[in-house]
Amino acid sequence: MLDAEKARKELKDILNQKEYRVYDESQGLLASWWDSAKEWIAKKLSALFPSVNISESAAGSILIFIMAVVLLLLALTAFLLFRNHRRNRSLRKQKPLQSMQELNWSFSKHLMEAEKLAGNGEYTGAVRHLFLAILLNFHEKSWLEARIWKTNWEYYEELRKENQKRAEQFYQLALFFDEVTYGERKIGKEEFVKFQSNIMKELNREEKGGKKSIEKG
Repeated sequence: MLDAEKARKELKDILNQKEYRVYDESQGLLASWWDSAKEWIAKKLSALFPSVNISESAAGSILIFIMAVVLLLLALTAFLLFRNHRRNRSLRKQKPLQSMQELNWSFSKHLMEAEKLAGNGEYTGAVRHLFLAILLNFHEKSWLEARIWKTNWEYYEELRKENQKRAEQFYQLALFFDEVTYGERKIGKEEFVKFQSNIMKELNREEKGGKKSIEKG
């Protein structure tokens, strides 16, 4: 009897503690919110499908599904934002031109070198020369100024000031180049041919504009 009385007293003390009351109130608030949400879902569905009887359990299941979809979309958005941030940071860091020799070559010479490397299955090196070809071609068309110290992000910003569409196309090519050259992405013939095709489209694009010789420095 004394043990039962002692247990009741301890239980009463626990129930009177502030932490338990806060927890109990929060549980009640959550349950109230859940019931209100289910009721709202049920009303909306009943309005859309008046001939269908929407039960409380069905509304709860639909609400769980909606929450799962929202969480999935939030996770996907977070992933895409993180990936874009990492890519942009890499574009700001890496410099495509590594030597004066690469700068002094004509874009057509880079194209020939890319063709030679691709013929030997060296697709990483071929991608590099294809990208340098378009970079120097854009320089000759006065769309940007090629310099050893510049990053692809700086080239993108230059292009964006004159032509947003061209800048976005360059951005996509630069991302692929960056992943293959610095991200150690392994590619096969199919991916290379697709990249080569995109490069050639840009090289063959007709646009008015003067030409300039590449400065040494």
